[in-house]
Amino acid sequence: MRASAASSIASFAASLAGLLALGGCLLGPNYEHPAVETPPSYRFAGPEAKEIVDTVWWEQFNDPALNELIGIALAENKDVKIAAARVDQFLGQFQTTRSQLFPQASAGFDAQRQRVPFGSTVLPAGVGPVFNQFSGTLSASWEIDVFGKVRRQTESARANLLASEEGRRATILTLVASVATSYINLVSLDRQLEIAKATTESRADSVKVFGLRFKYGQVSQMELSQSQSEYEASLATIPQLELQIGQQEDALSVLLGRNPQAILRDREIDDLALPVVPAGLPSELLTRRPDLRQAEQNLIAANALIGAARALYFPSISLTGLFGTASGQVSNLFTGPARVWSYAGAVTMPIFTAGNIAGQVKQAEAQQQQALFEYQKAIQVAFQEVDDSLLGLQKTQEALTVQGREVDALRTYSRLARLRYEGGYTSYIEVLDAERSLFNAQLSYTQAQSAVFTSMVNLYKAMGGGWVTDAERKTATMYGANGGPMAPDSAMPAAAAAPASAPADGKGPPP
Repeated sequence: MRASAASSIASFAASLAGLLALGGCLLGPNYEHPAVETPPSYRFAGPEAKEIVDTVWWEQFNDPALNELIGIALAENKDVKIAAARVDQFLGQFQTTRSQLFPQASAGFDAQRQRVPFGSTVLPAGVGPVFNQFSGTLSASWEIDVFGKVRRQTESARANLLASEEGRRATILTLVASVATSYINLVSLDRQLEIAKATTESRADSVKVFGLRFKYGQVSQMELSQSQSEYEASLATIPQLELQIGQQEDALSVLLGRNPQAILRDREIDDLALPVVPAGLPSELLTRRPDLRQAEQNLIAANALIGAARALYFPSISLTGLFGTASGQVSNLFTGPARVWSYAGAVTMPIFTAGNIAGQVKQAEAQQQQALFEYQKAIQVAFQEVDDSLLGLQKTQEALTVQGREVDALRTYSRLARLRYEGGYTSYIEVLDAERSLFNAQLSYTQAQSAVFTSMVNLYKAMGGGWVTDAERKTATMYGANGGPMAPDSAMPAAAAAPASAPADGKGPPP
């Protein structure tokens, strides 16, 4: 009898060892980095570009107020905090999925008192209808991942975690660019308001002079009305610009994670320094931009789920075991006769599912194709954004140069037109035309300055780079699974760095 039991146990152990040996095989395709067509160079790259894309570029504007605002935004912006919380969410999902690779154990204690009818066959001899029952158990269960369903799910969860981390970095990239753009727009509006007030003040003086001249019959009412109309026109631009400034301050306050308030400015737009044009190869863009890395991790996650879906065709094997004691008295609970135990194994396999599993496989394959095309599209859009930013920078600089010459010419024209009018050689209409053109040209020149700086910001945003890692060191919302701060340059929390289901290179588990 003992020999038969030993033989059964040995046979069960051998079968279990064989099943575990099969666990090294995984269903579904292992991830391979898709071929990506990259241009040899950017279409509009200039010869003055330098390899400084990884530097903290906003400090090149030489504006302490801008540096401080970006630091505040990185620490307080709500979108960054939301993105950090989303990383924690996916970390929890990864830990939950990965836990299914290991046996699950639990303990329990039960105490009850009950009464059964007299003469019940449930009662042992000598036991009354009212009795106590105490039990303490330790149970364990394990679903053996023979065909890699859980490992593929873990691989997918790990990729989703990495994607959420890259999404957080993409949020930081967008935030820094948005704060810089908003600040540039704000100082540009300040300059336009300054021009409008100076022009209005000058025209107010002209109205006073023409009022006196009209009183003494030196000018006609038409000339007085023309002077008055130009004064009112410039005066009307002041509240419009003040409205835009207030709205821009409110929008920038939200980026800073604060309620609407006034924004401190240290520099005027004429005092800002233009950063150096960054250089880089298109092939480097795939590793510089966090949104592209995020898209690839989404592809890895979708690719892994194909194997998890295909594993549903194959048997599911689980083991359960229980050990404990049960007794009618607490004092006898830990004696030999009170011991109870059991173990069992179960194998289940689908036979007919009416296309359920086939549908899940097809769905997973279609999602993988969507993720692949989204990744390829994201790369194309990234190349487009860099080229657009380079072209925009070149053309806005050209426009700024032309508009600068226009302002100089109109300033001379305005001065000469007034001299000609004072000398009686021309009508006041020529003076009004010159001053109106100069006013509009000055506003356009300031807007062109803003466009140049904004194009530079867009270029650094489009090219990504290591500066995102430098920026994220300043965030105050980087937490790992147990509430402690994460390493700034770690791609993911330590708990997910090397899961059992995937190698360190992140390309999926080995066959």
